[in-house]
Amino acid sequence: MIDLHYWTTPNGHKITMFLEEAGLPYNIVPVNLVQNDQFKPEFLEIAPNNKIPAIVDHEPVGGGSPISIFESGAILLYLAEKTGHLLPKDIRGRTEALQWLFWQVAGLGPMPGQLIFFLRNNESFPFAIDRYRAETARLFGVLNKRLEDREWLAGDAYSIADIAAYGWSAPYSLFGLDVDEYPALERWLEAVASRPATERAYAIAKEMNPNAPQPVRRAERIAAKSAA
Repeated sequence: MIDLHYWTTPNGHKITMFLEEAGLPYNIVPVNLVQNDQFKPEFLEIAPNNKIPAIVDHEPVGGGSPISIFESGAILLYLAEKTGHLLPKDIRGRTEALQWLFWQVAGLGPMPGQLIFFLRNNESFPFAIDRYRAETARLFGVLNKRLEDREWLAGDAYSIADIAAYGWSAPYSLFGLDVDEYPALERWLEAVASRPATERAYAIAKEMNPNAPQPVRRAERIAAKSAA
């Protein structure tokens, strides 16, 4: 059994998406960020950076004592290696998946995260907002370019790279971006959103936190534009 210390954020969604894809049994341990649960001593024991998600695997490969892991990218890689799912086994495919996983955790995450921080701040920081929105838009452009000639980020197979990037791409409207400007990305967003595991993962988030943003499907977006 895996204990998932989780809240309804893009990084949290990554792990529920993987676990649902792989069909692994898991138990959610809520870490309510609004109530500052991330600073509780018991959580800091497994996640010293006081960020979600984190997991405790009570049945690691090879047996032994439970393994605790923090950082969403590290968790995805651990789970992929544990299960043999969603990570290509050939060296070229594996390298492609891992470089896009690392690309996401280094850029498409920190940059929109900073943008949201300044957008929601009570004070006005136009320079910071412009800077982080421009960088987020650039990263969306990189993603769109990558997806122009392939179905998934690592080529023909859905992988942890797609899971990692999706959580920070789906809420594009929060970043003030128009997905119509990224047609390949929009096609990919719809493909990921339509996967049953993705639907289950976001249903979990909605049940835990009704205010958590949900992916906007293409049909909803088109209907909203027609009604405007």
